[in-house]
Amino acid sequence: MSLKLSDKKLALIGAGKLGGILLRAYLKQGLFVPNRVTATVRHPERAAALAKELGISVTTDNRKAVKRADVILLTVKPQTVAEVLQEIAPEIGAKTLLVSVAASVPTSYVEQQVAAAGRGKRNDVAVVRAMPNTPAAVGCGMTAICGGAHALPEHLEIARSMFDAVGRTILLDEKHMDAVTGLSASGPAFAYIILESLAEGGVKVGLPR
Repeated sequence: MSLKLSDKKLALIGAGKLGGILLRAYLKQGLFVPNRVTATVRHPERAAALAKELGISVTTDNRKAVKRADVILLTVKPQTVAEVLQEIAPEIGAKTLLVSVAASVPTSYVEQQVAAAGRGKRNDVAVVRAMPNTPAAVGCGMTAICGGAHALPEHLEIARSMFDAVGRTILLDEKHMDAVTGLSASGPAFAYIILESLAEGGVKVGLPR
């Protein structure tokens, strides 16, 4: 059963396609409440539009967004993880949970970057790595989750609740996460293409659409 996280302050960094899917699911299901959610985007125009649509705080300032956050969800591209962590590390609190969906980025790397950018003040940050897949867009995703060196069972439960909102979750050892990324993350999308091609072939030989 998913936890209710309405007492938690969420900062979602990088509200692109996946971030938007997760935000909408959280708000629709009441997992988080709008006045305790802050998201970030790159452009002010996008920030204004998303804030109006979802009724949450949206900013272009990552560091401002994570201040006093209970949970930080990184939905940025892998190549920007280091830059973002350097920016937000000074604001990460002692009890903050950091959840990352950056593909192929180990929890140890996130921990090291936060410790370095925070000048050693945050060398025990709780990190959870998650890898959802494309069916999450319709609430039927399967997300693999693993915890870092300082992630406790309660951190994993919070992360599971966050991704149960878009399907189901499974806990794995981190050594399996790269295999999950390669097989599961985009695998269903290739299956969709095959099925669509079969359907189009049927139409071409006379089946009604």
